[in-house]
Amino acid sequence: MTDSHLAQVNIGRIVAPLDSPELADFVALQPEINALADRSPGFVWRMVDDDGMDATGVRPDGNDALLLFNCSVWESVEALRNFTYNGDHLRALSRRREWFRRMTEAHQAMWWIPAGHRPTVAEAMDRVAMLRENGPGPEAFTFRDPYPAPSGMARL
Repeated sequence: MTDSHLAQVNIGRIVAPLDSPELADFVALQPEINALADRSPGFVWRMVDDDGMDATGVRPDGNDALLLFNCSVWESVEALRNFTYNGDHLRALSRRREWFRRMTEAHQAMWWIPAGHRPTVAEAMDRVAMLRENGPGPEAFTFRDPYPAPSGMARL
């Protein structure tokens, strides 16, 4: 068992409310994609809202009802990369422009956490802000510029 895990956050602004016809396919795919993540090698945890199914009810910005939030924890960058860019998730990802507006600034971030830690919405949004302000570094990075897990990370 390693001392650290990889946390990731991804935010996106949907093109219409979740209950609109424009988002029907996206909403219908959520159970399948979440189940795929749950059984993927290297998956550890994902944030869910009060209904316990997914995070579509989590709003990181109370002033923006169209901003969706996704946060999960993985054993490694490779495990997250395999889930993200292979199989059925890639099929859904290829349709993101139908459902989400193009973000002009960083909208996802990864960072290392002690094994057992579960990020909060505020913590995850702080990592996106770090990436936006400072670019990639050990505190917030992307697939394009990954950073290795720190050695000897304190466990919680």
